[in-house]
Amino acid sequence: MNRKVIITCALTGAGDTTGRSEHVPVTPQQIAESGIAAAKAGATVVHVHVRDPETGQGSRETAFYVEAVDRIRESGVDVIINTTAGMGGDLYLDPHDPTTFVEGTDLVSGVERLKHVEKVMPDICTLDCGSLNFGEGSLVYVSTPDMLREGAKRIQDLGVRCEMEIFDTGHLWFANTLVEEGLIDAPPLYQLCMDIPYGAPADSSLLASMVAQLPEGAHWASFALGRMQFPWVAQSVLLGGHVRVGLEDNLYLSKGVKATNAQLADRAKTIVEAMGSSVATPDEAREMLNLRPRS
Repeated sequence: MNRKVIITCALTGAGDTTGRSEHVPVTPQQIAESGIAAAKAGATVVHVHVRDPETGQGSRETAFYVEAVDRIRESGVDVIINTTAGMGGDLYLDPHDPTTFVEGTDLVSGVERLKHVEKVMPDICTLDCGSLNFGEGSLVYVSTPDMLREGAKRIQDLGVRCEMEIFDTGHLWFANTLVEEGLIDAPPLYQLCMDIPYGAPADSSLLASMVAQLPEGAHWASFALGRMQFPWVAQSVLLGGHVRVGLEDNLYLSKGVKATNAQLADRAKTIVEAMGSSVATPDEAREMLNLRPRS
């Protein structure tokens, strides 16, 4: 069992959740304030997406990332910043004419998905390690081996720690290939993303099997969606991993009770400590993950 556990709080995501909870942050200021509160409540890392303040929809706009990240850094609260690099892979197809891309499609290269990372230079950024039928309908998330190798090399050159996002077992196979090819610096960092339709289901035996395939010395975390978020905190700690909570993945503290990011981070901290582990401080996590020193 892991004795020093990193808690990541995923603050907002890009899903259509803003109309389902008033606590989902939208503007860069709201995202920053929610992240600061989560850090004060126990989060070691905050995972940052941004949204268009006018529409509430997920955005790749670099200026929004600059504002949100600058506000967190200028707050004086010590927290590790992890930004997504997953936006720009959405392919919506006409099911009757799959040669036609329809409204909502947003496809850019692997390197183009890193423009905001180059600007804000977070401690960590994500790399979604494969394509996926994303939920119902006709959305495919596109992340090809060529895109991934190019993106991984750019992240490595920037000196940012790459968190490889794993949505299914084939993604794990490819992530391990990136490690073997030297495109991921040691120690490799994996996020095992469970319960996203139609990737890996939230099954404890599957999680254990995936963990068994990680290379020696790797750090990993895992999360599951909705009501499985808190059970997955315990499950991940038992298997020796780190944890992720946050409004990107779950809107509720308990049945019918809508949560804030700070409340979710605090509940995760309670679970971690009740299991006999402790929450890693940002400095402890920096040492574990071999992150760049704070500037």
